[in-house]
Amino acid sequence: MLYMKKKYKQLNQFERDRISLLLDAGHEQSKIAKVLGRSPSTISREIKKNTLKRDGKKKSKGDYDSLLANKKAKERRRYSKYQGKKINEDKELKNYIVRHLKKGWSPDDISGRMKLEKKNFYASKNLIYEWLYSVWGQKYCKYLKSKRYGIRTRGKSKKVKKCIIPNRIGIEMRPDYINNNSKYGHCEADTIVSGKKTGSKNALAVVYERKAKFISIRKIKSLKPENFRKAILEISGKQKIKSSTFDNGIENRLHEKFGFDTYFCDPYSSWQKGGVENGNKMIREYIPKGSDISKYSNRYIRKIENILNNKPRKSLGYKTPKEVMIENNLLIKNKKSPK
Repeated sequence: MLYMKKKYKQLNQFERDRISLLLDAGHEQSKIAKVLGRSPSTISREIKKNTLKRDGKKKSKGDYDSLLANKKAKERRRYSKYQGKKINEDKELKNYIVRHLKKGWSPDDISGRMKLEKKNFYASKNLIYEWLYSVWGQKYCKYLKSKRYGIRTRGKSKKVKKCIIPNRIGIEMRPDYINNNSKYGHCEADTIVSGKKTGSKNALAVVYERKAKFISIRKIKSLKPENFRKAILEISGKQKIKSSTFDNGIENRLHEKFGFDTYFCDPYSSWQKGGVENGNKMIREYIPKGSDISKYSNRYIRKIENILNNKPRKSLGYKTPKEVMIENNLLIKNKKSPK
């Protein structure tokens, strides 16, 4: 039987319920595949992956649980983006992997040796590669002798290049005086993009001073690293910045040219720069989500800045962010921004 090649869709709860009923009725996997309009391999993987083993006994087709299967599938999709975090959070495992990568061992060598030595920790070769592809492990890719870097697309031999942020310093290395906001001059930065439906690449570069709660906004043509770099340099030409915390977006690739210390959040952890995230929400009151940012003038953006920075804050003793910046000599007057 021939199957049309089409975009793969995840099995849903209804389909899993039908698989369970058809298995209970004694139907073969090929018959189930035909009834659901799925390939036999999809049905085979689903049954193998989600059939229960009870009391140490051999698995049987009757032990397929459709509700549990659907729950497990959702959990796998939910946490798939955190591949590699297991290694990063286990110092003993991470040190073992890094130590042997430096010796020229491949992830397969390291994984196999772990099992042979019966370590109290373990990571498969695929998990090690996923960790190396993540922002946590990128700096160790240089030790891969095979130069295997990138993720293969399904059914193709081409590789998708991963965006590497060179010499990235994680937020765990950020000093305590920045974490507790005890000193001025330390910021967080982010971007606000145009709505997808607008087709516009225009975006906003936003810098938030953590202690003074001062917000700076610049419009950029796109998220290309050079555009973002120019916006950051223009802002740093107007206010004193000692450090800033960023996410792992491609626009931050040129962070070494910003002229101050840079730190990076963990992947998918925007809450670690909550100040600028809150600032973005305030900006969204004037530029709603989904808007085409190219339609907003620089004059209008400066107006938003002035409104937000001249608004009294309870956390500042009802002083405005601009007043706090002036009191602490954090604003730079009559200085041209570097190119």
